[in-house]
Amino acid sequence: MPYLLRKLGLLVFTLWVAVTLNFILPRLVPGDPIGAMLAKYQGKLDPQAVAALTQAYGLDQKDSVFAQYLTYLGDMLRGDFGRSIGQFPTPVSEIIAQAAPWTIGLVGLTTLLAFLIGSALGLYSAWRRGGVIADSLPPIALFLNSMPYFWFALLLLYLLAFRASLFPLSGNLDPFLTTFSSEWWSSMLRHAALPALTIVVTAAGGWLITMRNNVMSVMSEDYIAFARAKGLSERRLLNRYVLRNALLPSFTAFGMALGFVVGGSILTETVFSYPGLGLQLYNAVTNLDYPLMQAIFLFIALAVLLANFLVDALYALLDPRVRDGKTA
Repeated sequence: MPYLLRKLGLLVFTLWVAVTLNFILPRLVPGDPIGAMLAKYQGKLDPQAVAALTQAYGLDQKDSVFAQYLTYLGDMLRGDFGRSIGQFPTPVSEIIAQAAPWTIGLVGLTTLLAFLIGSALGLYSAWRRGGVIADSLPPIALFLNSMPYFWFALLLLYLLAFRASLFPLSGNLDPFLTTFSSEWWSSMLRHAALPALTIVVTAAGGWLITMRNNVMSVMSEDYIAFARAKGLSERRLLNRYVLRNALLPSFTAFGMALGFVVGGSILTETVFSYPGLGLQLYNAVTNLDYPLMQAIFLFIALAVLLANFLVDALYALLDPRVRDGKTA
């Protein structure tokens, strides 16, 4: 319990730092939405129109930076992130509520699937090393893991969507469908198939290599040799000693991967025009949409911190040394 309380306190402090940086960093970005609009229209907007837009976008604040910071903290605690500049007057909370399920459903599930597939193949590759299939997996995994993600995504789009017309080229749903009907689910799965395949194929290779190295390291330990000398069966040796200890180092990386689901979805959703948080973040940066940028950055920070806290809790469950306070 003291271990988890320390981790919870660290989570709260880190979240406060992230919130503070989230307030500061967008204000350091050069330019503003009104300036970008003037550049687009070559400065031909009426000064009164510029003043009206500045007031509508909430960019005419005359309070001190500290007062703005306190107002920002209060609004954030109420779940009020303001109105989007690029999609004015839509509230930012509404945009996130619409986009988040698509990102979590697609990138979150495929990240978990890539971890499970890659770890299982990595365990097989290390445990059955010397076999043709087991020894051929690492070089294939290295190739897939080093392959440019966007190139593989564009290749799938060209071959399976453009040439073969097996999958849609972009989007997440066909229009005019009844929500959660059989046609809705079919359309959703067809639109998600190529992005999901891209994530699983390119990410599973890294998990395979990581798990294989972990298993090889565990198998070289003295307690494994002692367990073999005691005559333990291969199944018990694998399940009780090798797998449990080899998985522990991977959980930290997996927690980070889950936390960065939102940030890592930018390329996925941009290439496939998938309307999740990654695409919204890309649009917010290009439009200098400060409220939307701040909300999504905060969402990313919170996701990373919660994922790492869950991993720490899982460590405490799996590793008795952590529960007993013998290790950090």
